[in-house]
Formats: sequence, structure tokens, C-alpha cells
Amino acid sequence: MLVAMILIRPGEPGYDEARRVWNGMVDRRPRLIARCATDADVAAAVRLARERDLELGVRCGGHNAVGFAVPEDGLMIDLRGMDGVSVDREWSTARVGGGALLGALDAATQPYGLATTAGNVSHTGVGGLTLGGGMGWLARAHGLACDNVLSYRVVTADGTVVTASRDEHPDLFWGLRGGGGNFGVVTEFEFRLHPVGTRALSAEYTFDPSADVLRAWRDISRSAPRQATFDASFRDGDTLVVGFVWVGDPDAGRALTSELNALGTPRSAVVRELSYLDLQTRDDTVQKHAIRRYSAGHYLPELTDAAIDAFLTVEDGFVPNQGLQAYGGAIADVPDDDAAFGFRGTEFEYGAGMSWTDPAEDPDRIADARRTAAHLAPHAAGVYVNMLADEGAAGVRRAYPPAKLARLTALKDVYDPDNVFHLNQNIRPTSRPDYANSTPASSTGP
Repeated sequence: MLVAMILIRPGEPGYDEARRVWNGMVDRRPRLIARCATDADVAAAVRLARERDLELGVRCGGHNAVGFAVPEDGLMIDLRGMDGVSVDREWSTARVGGGALLGALDAATQPYGLATTAGNVSHTGVGGLTLGGGMGWLARAHGLACDNVLSYRVVTADGTVVTASRDEHPDLFWGLRGGGGNFGVVTEFEFRLHPVGTRALSAEYTFDPSADVLRAWRDISRSAPRQATFDASFRDGDTLVVGFVWVGDPDAGRALTSELNALGTPRSAVVRELSYLDLQTRDDTVQKHAIRRYSAGHYLPELTDAAIDAFLTVEDGFVPNQGLQAYGGAIADVPDDDAAFGFRGTEFEYGAGMSWTDPAEDPDRIADARRTAAHLAPHAAGVYVNMLADEGAAGVRRAYPPAKLARLTALKDVYDPDNVFHLNQNIRPTSRPDYANSTPASSTGP
């Protein structure tokens, strides 16, 4: 196979742009950056890293909070040249390159009124989101992103290119659906698409902090149609925002607003129709690049009254923004043993996040997020693997129940026994149980 990858070294044009990722805390310097355009390029880059004993990182959208894509003095595979999206309207499927962003997927499918679950921020990479599971506004109606993958094309640790589906390498197909980047570099995804139309409805009601309001909002969410995803946030310790997002005919979603109107007298109420594409990009500015970030989270099997009280707890000092997003629906329909993704019985996902610009604040802001998330820990069971930061092996044990972690470890033994792909939320093979660290070595960044 013809290899045409471009190797970029420190100081060369494009080097600094390629190594910059979403989290401004990450400032590492790979020895080599391999810009890849084909499967053969990726396979050659994997072999090169192994021959030179270089740590290997894989860049798609660069949204991982720890910056696993950027290995200090290692080799970074840059997949952004493999960003094509092709739609088969007749079969309602899309083939998506491993370096594509969610916005490209949405832009290609929406002219036909089609979409698949694709996160909430358009500049997120399809690869990282999907390999960790892939939550989004369509998940309650149509399943997680990983539930909609029909096949993966993968470059494995020995440079072999394989296809994983229910019929080919079904064990690998199982592991890629939630097991992260532990088993290879995915160069193409084939997705199932759904006829969702092009319109959406967003409802946001702002209140003073109130456990009664949040409990009533929770109760409404429990009986809401699957097209609705209820979400809430607690901002700056003094502002509670509750509401939902509805994908589809906005008039059909407006029935839920009458129930929210009964919650009390809000500071403000904003109910607006928007296109699905606008919905998918509305948080892009808030989640822009180059800001320093840290977050911590949990899965809540039930949003109990006690959990709500913990959510609204405020301590002195900086207060992270906290959020809740409803699960259930099609997410819970999938049998638990069907994929590596776990905790499908989750009622809400919880997150606490901080963003700032001054590097001197790093230790305090990280501590703030951890401390705030700890309030919900007694009510939690598990965590979304894409929410994990620098928790290491302890975080991985939270993300996967013991039986799934054992199965993932056995899969790792088959496809990556030397742990070549360890810059991730690492599933350690039995041959390397004491691997030193899954975080890229660096004095800068999380």
C-alpha cells in the first residue's frame, strides 16, 4: 500500500497548530506528528512508533480533557486529514472518517432530514465521542452514538487493518462500543441514520435555587416522551436553570412547556424554535478552545431528593457550574451485555466543570471541581468514561462494572497485549498490569 503520511517535527510549519488541543492546560511537545490521509498512513505511523519505542497518541477532535492525543516526546497520529463524510440516503447510513468532527456529520446528513446521535458541541471529534459511548440530544430516542455504529474500520497494534461489525470480529465490535481507544485506531465509522427532520425546540426556565423546583422538574422528566431530553444546571451557586431539548416538530414539544410553567414564577423563561444544526452548534462558543478546563462527574442511578439537596449545596470559594442530563429511553433499551458501555440504567448524568485562563489557578480550580462533585458521590454508581480526567485506574474501575472490565481486559490481551494504545482511559492487559501511567508524561497540563 502506498504511504503518503507527512511527518512534522518541532519547529516546522504546522507543528504548533497540530499539537494544540481543546483544553488550554495541555501544552506538550511530541517528537513527531504524523499527518495521515489513509489507512496505510496510520498503519505506518503505528509501526514507526513501535520501532522507535515512542509513546503513541491519536488526535481526532482533540477534546479529551487530559490531552491524551498529545504525547510528550512521543508520536502523535493526526487523523484530521481523514475527515470525509458520505451519506447513503437510500439505506440511511453514513460513512465517517476517523478524523471528522460532529459538525461535519450533521452538515452532511441534515439536507436529507437525517441524523444520528452526535454530542452537543460541533467541534468535538466523532471518534472520541463514539468510542466512549456517545451521549447527545438524540440518545433517548435513538440510542447512543455507539449503538448506531454498524461497522468500524480499525488499524490494530500490529498495523493490521480489520473491519469490526456484528459479523466480523464481533468481539472487537463489542469492545469498541464504549471501550474507548484501547484496541486500535478507528479510521472509519459506518453509522445508522434516523429521520429526525431539521427542527428542534429548546426550553430554559431560570429560577432562584430551589429544591422544590428541581424535584418537580425531575418528576416531569420521568414521564416525558423520548424525543425530549431534560437538562438542568446550577450556575455560580445562585442560579438554577431547568428545561429540555426536543428534536422534531416543535409544536409537539410545546405540550411539555405547560408542565414547566407550573413549576413557579421563574426569573426568565426562554422557549425557542431552532434548526437542528443550530441546536448542535449553540454551545460551541461556550466550549471554545484554548481555555483551561477541568471537570468531574458521576452517573446517578436515581435523582433522589437527597441527591438534589447535594446538587444545590454551596460552599465558600469558587463554585463550579454543575449540570444534569437525563438518560433512559433507547439508551436503557439496549441489553447490558450488548456492548462495553455500561450503566444503562442511569437516570441522570451529573457533571461539575471549571474553566479559567490563569495557569496559577490550576490547583485551586481542579480542587474546586473535585470537591463539588464529591457531594454527589454517595448517590452515584459509575461514571461516563468520556467524563473522566486524570483519575487513572480508579476512574476506569468506576467507568466499567467488574464483569465488563474483565471482558475488556481479555479483549486487550488479544488485540493489544503490549499496551501500545495506553494514552487513554486505559484497559491494561494482563501482561502489563503495573503500567506506570496512562497520562502523557509532562510537567505541563493535567
